[in-house]
Amino acid sequence: MKQRVITAVIALIVFIPILIYGGWAFNILGVVLGLIGISEIITMKKKLLISPEAIFTFLAGLCLLFPIGFMHFTAKSPIGWTGFTIFMLCLLIWTVFSKNRFSFEDAGSLILGALYIGLGFHYMLVARSVGLSTMFYAFIVVWMTDTGAYMIGRKIGRNKLAPHVSPNKTWEGSIGGTLVAVIVAGIYLYFFPQRYSLGIMIGLTVIFSIAGQLGDLIESALKRHFGVKDSGQILPGHGGILDRFDSLLLVLPVMHFLGIF
Repeated sequence: MKQRVITAVIALIVFIPILIYGGWAFNILGVVLGLIGISEIITMKKKLLISPEAIFTFLAGLCLLFPIGFMHFTAKSPIGWTGFTIFMLCLLIWTVFSKNRFSFEDAGSLILGALYIGLGFHYMLVARSVGLSTMFYAFIVVWMTDTGAYMIGRKIGRNKLAPHVSPNKTWEGSIGGTLVAVIVAGIYLYFFPQRYSLGIMIGLTVIFSIAGQLGDLIESALKRHFGVKDSGQILPGHGGILDRFDSLLLVLPVMHFLGIF
């Protein structure tokens, strides 16, 4: 527990000022976090980080990660998607020349991982470019959902939510986490309005809270598939980058698709 607290404090001391400053500093941080997340997928697949398949995966992810305004190389531009497609094809071609060391299933896992992580962190950069209040809204939804689900689930949780993936999560905790997120986010939205009216935003907060929990469960299913406890070890006591950003990786794209930014 002491190690978890120390790591969390240090991470917040580093992350929060960069988040507030925004600009190039936050863009660089987002790209680095995305690349670390992709490296965790590669490592869970038991592939070397300097192997051809790893290099193609990193490059595919980079095509989606680069922020708006930087070399015009973004996931929204033809260049970004073209680059991603090229390196995706490179991964598929590598299945032919790898002498059966790299399979079609391996390629599929890495392509999906690069897409999932690349777009998730890309939309984090997009959200911050729109405004600090939008980014804080996303964090509030995720943090309050997690905190509420943990506290309420611990107190009154009885019915398992997804025991085959995450045996400790309960329906009571899930519903409670969403309620806490709606209450806290509703107060925040009153003072810092977003794209839509307060009533619509509260309704969308329910969707984002559910999306965050699904992102958490996706990460749990991923780790269970690969037979690992944590996605990585970069954050002592907390695991890897994917362990910390799993909810946001789904919440941010959903926020984008629903027009928040």
